[in-house]
Amino acid sequence: MDWQPDEQGLQQVLQLLKDSQSPNTATQRIVQDKLKQLNQFPDFNNYLIFVLTRLKSEDEPTRSLSGLILKNNVKAHYQSFPPPVADFIKQECLNNIGDASSLIRATIGILITTIASKGELQMWPELLPQLCNLLNSEDYNTCEGAFGALQKICEDSSELLDSDALNRPLNIMIPKFLQFFKHCSPKIRSHAIACVNQFIMDRAQALMDNIDTFIEHLFALAVDDDPEVRKNVCRALVMLLEVRIDRLIPHMHSIIQYMLQRTQDHDENVALEACEFWLTLAEQPICKEVLASHLVQLIPILVNGMKYSEIDIILLKGDVEEDEAVPDSEQDIKPRFHKSRTVTLPHEAERPDGSEDAEDDDDDDALSDWNLRKCSAAALDVLANVFREELLPHLLPLLKGLLFHPEWVVKESGILVLGAIAEGCMQGMVPYLPELIPHLIQCLSDKKALVRSIACWTLSRYAHWVVSQPPDMHLKPLMTELLKRILDGNKRVQEAACSAFATLEEEACTELVPYLSYILDTLVFAFGKYQHKNLLILYDAIGTLADSVGHHLNQPEYIQKLMPPLIQKWNELKDEDKDLFPLLECLSSVATALQSGFLPYCEPVYQRCVTLVQKTLAQAMMYTQHPEQYEAPDKDFMIVALDLLSGLAEGLGGHVEQLVARSNIMTLLFQCMQDSMPEVRQSSFALLGDLTKACFIHVKPCIAEFMPILGTNLNPEFISVCNNATWAIGEICMQMGAEMQPYVQMVLNNLVEIINRPNTPKTLLENTAITIGRLGYVCPQEVAPMLQQFIRPWCTSLRNIRDNEEKDSAFRGICMMIGVNPGGVVQVGAAGPGGKARGPGPAAPHTGPVLFQDFIFFCDAVASWVSPKDDLRDMFYKILHGFKDQVGEENWQQFSEQFPPLLKERLAAFYGV
Repeated sequence: MDWQPDEQGLQQVLQLLKDSQSPNTATQRIVQDKLKQLNQFPDFNNYLIFVLTRLKSEDEPTRSLSGLILKNNVKAHYQSFPPPVADFIKQECLNNIGDASSLIRATIGILITTIASKGELQMWPELLPQLCNLLNSEDYNTCEGAFGALQKICEDSSELLDSDALNRPLNIMIPKFLQFFKHCSPKIRSHAIACVNQFIMDRAQALMDNIDTFIEHLFALAVDDDPEVRKNVCRALVMLLEVRIDRLIPHMHSIIQYMLQRTQDHDENVALEACEFWLTLAEQPICKEVLASHLVQLIPILVNGMKYSEIDIILLKGDVEEDEAVPDSEQDIKPRFHKSRTVTLPHEAERPDGSEDAEDDDDDDALSDWNLRKCSAAALDVLANVFREELLPHLLPLLKGLLFHPEWVVKESGILVLGAIAEGCMQGMVPYLPELIPHLIQCLSDKKALVRSIACWTLSRYAHWVVSQPPDMHLKPLMTELLKRILDGNKRVQEAACSAFATLEEEACTELVPYLSYILDTLVFAFGKYQHKNLLILYDAIGTLADSVGHHLNQPEYIQKLMPPLIQKWNELKDEDKDLFPLLECLSSVATALQSGFLPYCEPVYQRCVTLVQKTLAQAMMYTQHPEQYEAPDKDFMIVALDLLSGLAEGLGGHVEQLVARSNIMTLLFQCMQDSMPEVRQSSFALLGDLTKACFIHVKPCIAEFMPILGTNLNPEFISVCNNATWAIGEICMQMGAEMQPYVQMVLNNLVEIINRPNTPKTLLENTAITIGRLGYVCPQEVAPMLQQFIRPWCTSLRNIRDNEEKDSAFRGICMMIGVNPGGVVQVGAAGPGGKARGPGPAAPHTGPVLFQDFIFFCDAVASWVSPKDDLRDMFYKILHGFKDQVGEENWQQFSEQFPPLLKERLAAFYGV
């Protein structure tokens, strides 16, 4: 017998559904409480499905809402539904998937896929066969409803559908879907392609077996009248380009022609899908070869797509010029991600590398939805990186018309084009820049805010070139105008100017020192002017300034300007306020730059950081013990606080000692180093290293407890954690000296393993090499026996590092280890039975065969020094000459023949060998 509702109960549920549509928050609260009570009764869910599927007298929104509440219950409690209830719901769903209302069909589809995703695909064996069967129905609603549900299941469970767990239903489903590509209803055709599309990226076997039929059917639908169908066809081709380009190559010419048309489709969603094609094609090795002859058509299309559409301008309030007094709404403010501290070493010929700034890729993020303008700009950017200067003949004639166009929308798109090609076409653009940069600087004072903001972004993309010219030519005028824009009356312009200025700071570094007073006046003035969102970007610009000019900021007049407003913000913010993150990051840079100049401000800042760490740890502890009572803490508070403490320790050096003495930071650090979250451990090890350098007296008593934790974190699975742990061990070595001996074995094997791993990132290799060298410096007897296992990668990792203290201590270590175990670098002579291979040392010249093994790498690493300290140079001299005397002139000649000419010259000039 079928389940039937009790009339009184049904009225109660309907009343609840009506109330839950009320905008009143008090009513909403009552509804939530009532839902909690009703969920105690298992058959409450029967009432909900009954309203959704059978109460056709009710209005659609109420029925749909009933289904959505049921969906939430399924998500939360499905495992505890009694079997009769679960069976009733499943049966009702399948019987009513063809409801006359498309809203109800969609709701039932969502409900089915939610049940399926609770591990029920295996437990509901009739679901897929029945849905596939319903596709054959003559009734449009039934077919459409079943397809809608199947599409959602394909989206949610694509991997499971292609697994042995279900006996690979795709083998039946894919051919079935392909039959519907020719269906008379566009909605059904669209569902069919969307279902198959779910399996392209995973290269599902059933699809690969039918790939040619699939592609043939796609081509047949290329000129479909329905925009949704065209969109799905474009999406399929974009994905196939990534996973089965081999199947598309024979048709590439016609596919490109098709995509050129679709990128201009009058339906913007179709145009956007098609535009993705160029982004994906740019990443394929064949791009240049297949696309070169089409650039003449493609470039004007992409450039045309970069104009703001009417709707964009309305959404962006493009005609509103002054909005600086309008407070920001909370949803305008994107979540920020704190980049935790990673310790890196300075390299030769260093210049700030823009590559990691990929996220500042476009200017108009208030429209953060991906749209045709952004996609066209991104495609032009990647194509410029593929074709380089070859793109310019197609672009320059267009650019002239755009940049000086009387209509602001057209002019604005021209400035965006110029910015998009900056990276790829830089070489070819150089001859035009002396004329273009002044024009762009003029555009910074255009009467249209959207033109001013895009000019900021584009100029930042050419900042590297600007800085390479004499400062009075372009740097000074650019800086002056950008600073004016930082104080613009329009919030979008303020934001773009602040971001552009931060980029300029990174490129210009100490070139900015002469203008510091003027820069600080502007940035500080902006503090009083900015609304919430831009304040966060302003902190970044100040932090970047501090990173770029370093100790030059440590002047009383600059400190007077900068610190009071920062500290005022610091005092206004509560401990729970996420705005602390960017402010803490900013202060961390400022403290590092100001060094002793930060002393007057350090105590309250230090105390608060310790408090933030302590609060977060306490909250995490309570949550672990009683997850039902307490919320999990936001550990970012702790991470950012640890990083600021690092900045203080680095900036204040020995002055931080009294602060540490008066706090429990070492106890807290012991807990943080064992946190489950990698970012917390990463920042803890950075702080440990900085405290080791600044006030080892407080670290030393903890070493016995800390070292085993450091040893277990030498795990390259978490690159940054491993990197910072490695660096901290090296710093501890330098303080411990010979007392490091008991701990060498805890860490040495892991370090040697890391330095020999293929594909280890450069930063980690360098830090590992430095730390191995430092371990060998303080405990040569313990480390030298392993010399042969790491000497080669050790030498190659450190040849590009600039001369500095870390490199100095590491090379001393290597020299001392060679002294203890010369055979680790050079095997001289095939040892006879019972004989021993000898290394360089005062003995008669050897005449037997010499295995030079790794010594050439050592020579190369030595030659990488520009100016070693005298006693270190002396150590190099002794090893090189000892070796040369040992092997004899003839062998040395043979050996040095293999040297590249530059290495030969340097060794002869510096060490006379």
